[in-house]
Amino acid sequence: MNIKVGDIVGRRSYDCDMLFRVVTVKEDNTVELYGEDYRLVADAPIDDIVVVNISEKKAKRSQTKEKEDTSYRLFRQDYHLLKQRSEYNATSGYGTKKLFFEIPGRVLHIDGDPIYLNKCLALYKKLGIPVQGIHMQESEMPFKVKELLEKVKPDILVITGHDAYSKNKGNKSELKAYRHSQFFADSVRKARQYQPQLDQLVIFAGACQSHFESLIRAGANFASSPGRINIHALDPVYIVAKISYTSFMERINVWDVLRNTLTGDEGLGGIETRGILRTGMPYKENNDE
Repeated sequence: MNIKVGDIVGRRSYDCDMLFRVVTVKEDNTVELYGEDYRLVADAPIDDIVVVNISEKKAKRSQTKEKEDTSYRLFRQDYHLLKQRSEYNATSGYGTKKLFFEIPGRVLHIDGDPIYLNKCLALYKKLGIPVQGIHMQESEMPFKVKELLEKVKPDILVITGHDAYSKNKGNKSELKAYRHSQFFADSVRKARQYQPQLDQLVIFAGACQSHFESLIRAGANFASSPGRINIHALDPVYIVAKISYTSFMERINVWDVLRNTLTGDEGLGGIETRGILRTGMPYKENNDE
C-alpha cells in the first residue's frame, strides 16, 4: 500500500470513524497518526488504514464544521452578554454616556501540532483575542515554557498538542500509560514556578485522553480529559475566550466555561477561576486634529 506522510486516512478496525493525518511511516510497517480534528495521536498497522476519498472527507468535515459553527455561535451569544455587562458596569448602570475600552487577556499558546496551532490562531483572531502562538514538540515544552513565559508575560497559558491513553502500558490512573500527559504536567509545574497564583496566570493543559487529575494537581486551572475521551482541536480556544472576556472582578462558574465547547464536561474540566478582562475610559477615537 502506497501510504505517505500527509495522507488523510481512516482506520478500518474503527470503521473509519475519525479522520487522521499520517505523520510518520515507520520501517516496521506501522504509521503514526494525528487526528485531523481531534487532538489524538495513534499508531496503526499500515494494512489497517485506508486513504479517505474526497467525498468521504468532505462529509466528515461538514459534520465537524457544523459543530464548530454551533460552538462559535454560542460563544458569540455569551460574548454579547459579557459586553452588555461590561457596558453597564463601566457607565454606572447606563447613567453616563462615556465610551470605554476593553483589555482582554493576553494568551501564550504552545502547541505540539503546527496545523492545529494555525487553526487556533485563526479563531483567536476572529474572536479578537491577543495571542502569541508557538509550535514545539510536547517533549520540549517542560524545558522551554518558563523562558517563553518570561518573554511573553501572558495572562493565559495554553499547553496542548496530542495525547493518547494506551491500556497496554497501564491502567487509567497511571501516568506512564499516557503518550504526552507527563510532558504536559511537567510543563504546568514549570509554569507554576514562574507564577504560583492561579488567578494571575490561568493555565489550560492537555489534549485527547490526557490524565486530567495530574494536570490539575500540577497547577492547571482547566485541563483534559476527565472521561479520557477525545477533545476537539479548538476546545482550548473556547475556554480561553470565556476567561479572556470575563471581568477580573468576576469568578467563572466551571460549567459556564465548558457548556459551549465541542466536547463538554467528559472531555474538559477545571476549577473556579477569576476572569481577566479589564475595562477603562475614556475611549478616544484616533484622529489627526
